[in-house]
This record gives sequence, structure tokens and C-alpha cells, in this order.
Amino acid sequence: MEEDASQSDKKLLENFSGSGKAIGVLTSGGDAQGMNAAVRAVVRMGIYAGSKVYFIHEGYQGMVDGGQHIVEAKWQDVSSILQVGGTVIGSARCKEFRTREGRKQAAYNLVTHGISNLCVIGGDGSLTGANLFREDWKGLLQELISDGKIDTGTAEKYNHLNIVGMVGSIDNDFCGTDMTIGTDSALHRIIEVVDAIMTTAQSHQRTFVLEVMGRHCGYLALVSALACGADWVFIPESPPGDGWEDQMCQKLSENRARMKRLNIIIVSEGAIDCNNKPITSNLIKDLVVKRLGFDTRVTILGHVQRGGTPSAFDRILASRMGVEAVLALLEASVTTPACVVSLFGNQAIRVPLMECVQMTQEVQKAMDEKKFDEAVKLRGRSFENNLNIYKSLSHRKPDGEQPSSNFTVAVLNVGAPAAGMNAAVRSAVRTGISQGHKMLAVTDGFDGFIKGQIKEIKWGDVGGWVGQGGSLLGTKRTLPAKDAEAIAEQIRLRNINAIMLVGGFEAYLGLLELSTARTTYDEFCIPMVMVPATVSNNVPGSDFSIGADTALNAITDTCDRIKQSASGTKRRVFIIETMGGYCGYLASMSGLSAGADVAYIFEEKFDIRELQSNVEHLTGKMKTTVQRGLVLRNENCSENYTTDFIYQLYSEEGKGVFDCRKNVLGHMQQGGSPSPFDRNFGTKIAAKAMQWISRKLKETYREGRVFANSPDSACLLGMRRRTLVYQPVAELKDETDFQHRIPKEQWWLKLRPLMKILAKYKISYDVSDAGQMEHVPRLHTQDSQQSITI
Repeated sequence: MEEDASQSDKKLLENFSGSGKAIGVLTSGGDAQGMNAAVRAVVRMGIYAGSKVYFIHEGYQGMVDGGQHIVEAKWQDVSSILQVGGTVIGSARCKEFRTREGRKQAAYNLVTHGISNLCVIGGDGSLTGANLFREDWKGLLQELISDGKIDTGTAEKYNHLNIVGMVGSIDNDFCGTDMTIGTDSALHRIIEVVDAIMTTAQSHQRTFVLEVMGRHCGYLALVSALACGADWVFIPESPPGDGWEDQMCQKLSENRARMKRLNIIIVSEGAIDCNNKPITSNLIKDLVVKRLGFDTRVTILGHVQRGGTPSAFDRILASRMGVEAVLALLEASVTTPACVVSLFGNQAIRVPLMECVQMTQEVQKAMDEKKFDEAVKLRGRSFENNLNIYKSLSHRKPDGEQPSSNFTVAVLNVGAPAAGMNAAVRSAVRTGISQGHKMLAVTDGFDGFIKGQIKEIKWGDVGGWVGQGGSLLGTKRTLPAKDAEAIAEQIRLRNINAIMLVGGFEAYLGLLELSTARTTYDEFCIPMVMVPATVSNNVPGSDFSIGADTALNAITDTCDRIKQSASGTKRRVFIIETMGGYCGYLASMSGLSAGADVAYIFEEKFDIRELQSNVEHLTGKMKTTVQRGLVLRNENCSENYTTDFIYQLYSEEGKGVFDCRKNVLGHMQQGGSPSPFDRNFGTKIAAKAMQWISRKLKETYREGRVFANSPDSACLLGMRRRTLVYQPVAELKDETDFQHRIPKEQWWLKLRPLMKILAKYKISYDVSDAGQMEHVPRLHTQDSQQSITI
């Protein structure tokens, strides 16, 4: 540890490392992508804290069997596993552990290795078993004393078992956390298949019935339906009512009549009707063929969803949870309940394990009792929000039933293109139409606004948009101030009553300029809202921007391939330049997800001494079994320490020890199909923005016109910590570094030490922001909660 480590750090580390109690880490139940990232984080954070860490191979079976199944983990043992799916330490079901005799043998095996801190990565069954083990612990030790297997001194030293859980489950079926490890990666697999299916379905005018996992939870089906604009979705929490067969066939027929060449129906494997009878994919196929005669195919994804490389989101989530789990063990005492490390918003928190298990069981009980509305609510506000938005965007009311507001709303993209923009526009257009507004699409941002490139956009015009990258509306970086009069004229001519902007820092600046122009032009005295969309994630007022997750995955995938190429050549260091302007978000977070050795960013100043120190660190690394390095550099991190300079410095200083290669990723980070996260974040946040516009239009409509000039009528809608917040752009000016186009404070900077710790740098770690114990009911009763969960 460095000498400048905080007193709180020192106290925690001394208490823990001085106890002589080791950490055991196991994965249990079904595997999930990202489990290896969690194992890696637990091992390295544990070693960083001065503790021994043990792999427990094959889950609880290995704990019962002992012997070679419990092995001390070294730092290099978890190298090269970050990008590997499944779990490298194995997982197995274990009947013996369910018996007291089996648990007694497991306790003996742990105590003989000095383990009384256990980190369990698995589903609710695995975590429930861990809690039972903890409750039995003292009694098991007494029985081992009676059997003569351990002495009283040993029993006293290991007199209580600390349990911390991390939920690894692709189904996202565990209450108490926004996202479980593996869910985002499973969504990636599903969306890859859906995108591939859509091309062949369009060619042949086919209907595809896609069955996804989720025996008791419809999360994967619901979110993938949102992410691909599916025609119909079946989930166990919200079964269709009587007569659903007629309704579904009518909708499929109407869509085909509107010249839609394909139909997608997504079915959760646990789908049921309102009488708790199963709805299978083959049942749906037979129904469509019999009633409509459509060429219909069934695709059952099965274990494909569990496989493949973990997404950037899952790697970061699992790494954060792994570090937090070790911190929770550091602080645990005899009275601390077994807890689960959870994600809520962008924060890691701790919740009592059994509260989560109880809430999860209540969902199933509600479904068994046909209390489906209650089951949806118990899943949490985010799940309920997903369901409501899907219903509103997938089904258009007949013209006679459509409300009419007489308001006109314009939508435009501003700034650089970002994956997910089209999903946001589609969501805004359909939400606006469902609320009775006339929706106008502006082509090419403010350029198009000035030139009058504005036309009405209908419900069917945005069909199929959600999965397309870039900006179908077209987008430019032009700002409006110098052409305010021309824009005001277009607002007057088109009778525009509200504006929604989807874009990055230019959209933020543009909204500021429009709100400032209100003093000169009354036309700008209308509700205006911005949704952040930029790969750089540099918009003040929001922790996340649409497009950043897709860019992170593009960088992470490239880094994986680069690291793979290095595994054959050995002794090679790669220097990768990422986008982001002056914002280091992409470099930092992709560094965490790709296992980089260092990431240079503008926000954290560095000098030649640090560069030299990093070279020495890599030189030492080449003497181990891990003979490769990965260095990331944000494009504007330093005016003088350019990518070429760093490459030449590393090449010179590493001569004879390692050689270097460099790669500038460029605009590939802006391209490609949007990730599931960006599709759904864009869909949800744009729907919320349009709902805000509808409220503001009603509030500000007086004497036959809309007039809104208060600061809170020109807002940015952003995710702040745990909630979606509408913030007047005028108030965000104080939070903005306009010269460098970044927020003055950025939440992700607190995660940068994690990357360094996991890369074996000896730095201090501030635990003041570590997760606190919270209770599950509070997670579901906050009125303002709109989770970042996709």
C-alpha cells in the first residue's frame, strides 16, 4: 500500500488481513456470462486487501468434496478470463449440500483452509443455500469438535461465517437488483439472432416465433421485444386475456396489410395464459398458420443465450460487484446479515439476502394465485415501465379512438450520430401520436430546421427503426443562434408547439441558445426538451447517454481481438486510441471492461514520470506468465503526449523486453447496430421526454396558444444516480466546463481506481463511497425511481 492511503482504508485492510481469515469464491447454479469477471475481481481485490483467496471449484459440490477442489488463487490465475463466457471454476448442482451431513463436511473443508468469508455467485437457490449454511455454521463447528475433527481453538477462531452474494442469472429474475450478471449479454445474443432473422423474414414475408429463456421471469422476452419492435410478446407476469388469439391474429393481419413484410413474436419459455396454462411457441405457430396462412417459423434459442463473450456492461457490472463484495466482507461482523451486492441506477449497494429471496418468492406466489398485476409491480418499477412502454409503442389505436390534442411537436437530431438515436426518435414519434399530437420530423438538425426540411412523420414511418444505427433523420453539428430568426419563422409557419432534441453536447448548446433567444423571439417560448445521445457520454446532467454503451462494446470487442493476437506473439504492448473528445468515459470504462493496464484521460493529469512508471509496470508484467499489455488513450487526454509519442516512448523504453503496436479506432466506435442497452434506454427515456412535453403543453396552453418561458420549460432529461431527472438547461450551466465540453463532475471517475487495482497497481482505494446496507422495500417504493435498467 502507498503511504498516502486514507486512514479508513488502512483500518479496514489491517482488520481484515490481520484476522487470518481467507475468502472462498464459488459459482453455483446455472452459468452466466460475466461470472469470470466477478471471480477475477474478488480474487484480485482480496489479494490487494492482503488476504488469501481460494477458488472453490464445481460450486457447492467442490465445497463438500474438498481436496483439489479448493485451491488458493494467485494473481495470474485470473488473467485472460475477463472475456471468457461461462465460469472457469465450474458450477454444479449438489444434493449432498442440502443435507446437514454434507454441510458439515463443507464446513470442515473451509475451516481447514482458514476460510470463513464466502463469496457466492449464483441464483436465488444458491444464495438461499449459502444463508442456510451461515445459520448452521456454529452448530456445524460444534459437531466437528464432537467428532474430533477440529479443536475448540479453531472453532473459536472461525466462529462465524460471512456471506456475500452476487446474482449471476441471465433471466434477471432476482428482486433487489436492477440487473443480474449475464442478463445484458443474453440480450446481446437474442438481439443478434433477431437482427439476423429479420433479414430473411423480410425476404420471404415470414412470421417468426422466437422462444427465449425465462421460466419464471419474462424480462428477457419483454426487453428483447422492446429492442426489436416485436409485434407481440408473451411473458408469465402479464398473460394475455381471454380472446388473445383473435387479437393477435388481427394485429398481425393489419401489420401485413400495411405492407410490413415480417412479423416477430417473442415468447418467454414460461409464458402462460390467464388460466395458468402454458403458451408454447409451437401453439402460436399452429395458430398463425391455421388462422392466417402465413409462412411461419419457430426458433428456440435455448442455451445460445448463456453462451458467448460477456458484454461490456456485464464485465463492468461484475467487476464492480466483485470489488464491492470484498469490501462487504471486510466490514462484516457477527451481527451483519448475509447480503447481496446489487446495482441500483449506477450505484452499487448492499441488500439483505433473505429480503431479496422473500421478495422473489412473492412474485412467484402472486403468479400462482393469478394476481398478475401484483406480480408485475413486485418485479419493480423498471419492469412495469418496460411493459407499459412496450404496450404503448407496439399497438396503435384505431383512428376513431385516437385522442386529438391539436398540438404539433417537432423532433430533430443534433450533433454527431450515435447508435440508439433512431430508437429514441421512434419512441418519441409513437408516444406523441398516441397522445394525439401531430409529429414533425426535422431532417439534418438545425440545418434542416433553417431550410424548412420539415415534414409530418406517421406511426408506420418509424417501423423497423429501433435496430438501425446512425441517424435516419440525419444530423449536423450546426448551432441555431446565428439563424434564430429563420428557425423562429419555421416554428411560426408550421405552428410548432414543442421541440424535442436528441443529441450530444451540440444539442445541449443548441437548447441553451434557443432558451436564451426567448427574450427576442416569442416563438421559442414553447416547451423544449433534450435527450442525451452521444458516444462520448459528455453531456452535463446525465450519467448516461444513448450510444455510449454501443461504443463501449465496439472498443471492448476490438481490445479482445487485439489481446488474442498478442497471446500468440507474447511480450507485446498495444496502445489504443479511443474517441470521446476531452471526456475520458470511453477510455476508462473500456479499460475496466477489457482489462487494460492503464488508460490516459484528460480529467486525470499525467506526466512523464507516470508514463515511465507505467513502462516499468509493464516490464515487470512481462516477467510473469502474462506477457502482454493493453494501454488506452483518450484522443484529447494531452496536447503533447500524443498516441504517437506514447507509442515511441514505450517502444524505446521497452526495447529488448517487449515490442509495441498502436491502433486508432476512429469512427468505428460510432457505427454498428445499437446494443440492447442503447435501444432500450433510448426507447424509455424518449417516451418519458414526450410525456413531459404533453404535461407542459397542457400547463402552458392559455387563451388559444402555448406560452412557456420559465426556466423549467427548457429541460434536459438525464439519469442522475438512481433517477430520471428533468433539469432546466439554464441551471446546468454552472455544472459545465464549456471550454472542454464536459461536466465539471463525473461519477465514473470514482471507478478508475478499480481498473488500476485489478491491473496490480499499488494505489490507495477510497471506500467512503462503498455501498451501504439498504432494505428491499425501499427499492420499490420511491416515487421517483426510473431505473437505468434496460
